[in-house]
Amino acid sequence: MERSKALFEKASRLIPGGVNSPVRAFRSVGGTPFFTQSASGSRLTTADGRELIDFVCTWGPAIHGHNPPEIKSAIAEALEKGTSFGTPNPYEVEIAERVVSMVPSLEQVRFCNSGTEATMSSIRLARGATGRSVIVKFAGCFHGHVDSLLVKAGSGALTLGNPDSAGIPAAFAAETRVLEYNDLAAAEELFKKEGESIAGVIVEPYPANCGLILPDPGFLEKLRELCTRYGSVLIFDEVMTGFRLAAGGVQEKVGITPDLTAMGKIIGGGLPVGAFGGKRELMQQLAPVGPVYQAGTLSGNPLAMAAGIAALRLLVETNPYDRLDKMGQAVRDALLEAAKEKGLALQVPQTGSMFALFFSDSPVRNYTDAIASQTSHFKTLFHEALNRGIYLPPSAYETCFISTAHEAGDIDIAIEGLTAALKAI
Repeated sequence: MERSKALFEKASRLIPGGVNSPVRAFRSVGGTPFFTQSASGSRLTTADGRELIDFVCTWGPAIHGHNPPEIKSAIAEALEKGTSFGTPNPYEVEIAERVVSMVPSLEQVRFCNSGTEATMSSIRLARGATGRSVIVKFAGCFHGHVDSLLVKAGSGALTLGNPDSAGIPAAFAAETRVLEYNDLAAAEELFKKEGESIAGVIVEPYPANCGLILPDPGFLEKLRELCTRYGSVLIFDEVMTGFRLAAGGVQEKVGITPDLTAMGKIIGGGLPVGAFGGKRELMQQLAPVGPVYQAGTLSGNPLAMAAGIAALRLLVETNPYDRLDKMGQAVRDALLEAAKEKGLALQVPQTGSMFALFFSDSPVRNYTDAIASQTSHFKTLFHEALNRGIYLPPSAYETCFISTAHEAGDIDIAIEGLTAALKAI
């Protein structure tokens, strides 16, 4: 770790906290973060020459693993034509056609540069289309660092023990209502009181920035029904789940059609990208055809679009979802068995290629349950796993990811290492 330590010391003098995204700093698990020199397939190689099996997958985008040849080739071909045009380009049309055909709720789509931009633009569009101001979100759901949504957020804000943020005027937060995820009674009560003022509801259909939380039966269906009844816009934040759990995301799996969908991560093939889309009548409210303004210098960047096309094409051609789910189940079952043998209270919510670990006696259904879990056990597990060559997210409140590059051998090695790490707690 000597080279990583030296790099971190230098970075800390030049970059706030030594990192460009807070959770990377290892603050919640302790220790010094390693720096990655390169990545290939399911593995990271650190600046100190260690090889790690990676279950972070760049926080979700790397569903095909790191540096897959198909995406690398697509970027190289696009690079020969230029890095940015500032005009429409053919890649935008091709990827828009692919995304609209894959995601059930989409009739039109607009590309941007990050998941934060996608959620920010979605709530602006919901407010502009309805003429209302109130947005409903759920505690523990992280929708990027948008001022009006960084209230009871998950992800890094929760990891650092600060679920809100300085620098957000109280007036902005006052337009946001926060509910507990899976609390149908509270949602119904809020709509009865304020339904005529609610512009939209934004939700991670499977919250994955607070660990991984799965919806109770009927919860998402009720949100759809309430939004329809009161004329509010239902926004699914599928930045993390989109294209990962099914070609059409959670909405394909559960058969619920939101009005707007925010996307990112996988859709860019590992390059910075975001997108949001939905019903034509809503999307036609966007400039230049409508009054809701949204723009971006690098939106539709040809390199990102080419990478995204390659990533989505691979998903369609290989349809890896059953195989990814079987790998996820294998890891989940092994962890639960090892915890049982050790006498540890452990929950391992898992769906497809996503799983999380909560050291808790009871299933985690919401933010309150998540923060009540035993995070000190996770800190021990994280370092024990890292010592065995397995990289988990450096936070008890993040989700683990599996890629198509994780072969059976990787999963077997990981299971052996993770179960040994659990027994060391």
